[in-house]
Amino acid sequence: MLNSYVKITNDVDLSVLQAAINALCQWADAWQLSISVEKSCVLCIGKTVTSTPMSINGASLPYVSSCPDLGVTDTSDLTPSVHINDIVFKAHQRANAIHRCFTSRNTDLLVCAYHVYVRPLLEYNSVIWSPRLKRDIEAIERVPRRFTKRLPGYHKHSNERLRLLQLPSLETRRQENDLIWCYKIVFGHTITYSDFFEFRLSNTRGHSL
Repeated sequence: MLNSYVKITNDVDLSVLQAAINALCQWADAWQLSISVEKSCVLCIGKTVTSTPMSINGASLPYVSSCPDLGVTDTSDLTPSVHINDIVFKAHQRANAIHRCFTSRNTDLLVCAYHVYVRPLLEYNSVIWSPRLKRDIEAIERVPRRFTKRLPGYHKHSNERLRLLQLPSLETRRQENDLIWCYKIVFGHTITYSDFFEFRLSNTRGHSL
């Protein structure tokens, strides 16, 4: 997957973006690489949206309100709700599959399967999309609550199931992950402190290819 980001302030910037796309097409042709036009799109980030047509080899690119990027769904307003709905749906599917496919009713085995197959879906790149809305947080937390409710002997316990199984809430795990990344940023183990906190999205319009 290849992304191209440009800050748009006038029509000249649109021309620069189209020139970058054309240069990419020329490079791909020179190296006999194909670009999947069907999987390409334009995402406007910000309140102001332009309809200026962009194209790859003469094929117009659609303007979209959301698109996947390395496993995370980006939206024009940068809210994580669309991504959260997607991963919650997939997580419920996997959790249900565990209960259907495992003949063993051993609690430790089923919880281990949850750790391996379900929880990574709900935590992948959480520092990017960590929610702030209560409805999104609750939607994520319903996955482990629903899964543990079907464990043998645990349907009678409501608020104590996660504690009895020693499963911290996913919100707590996201907070811990945020603190770890904050430590890495402050002490220079990833992007520099200044680069991170100088980044601003307010009052800008961006295009993503």
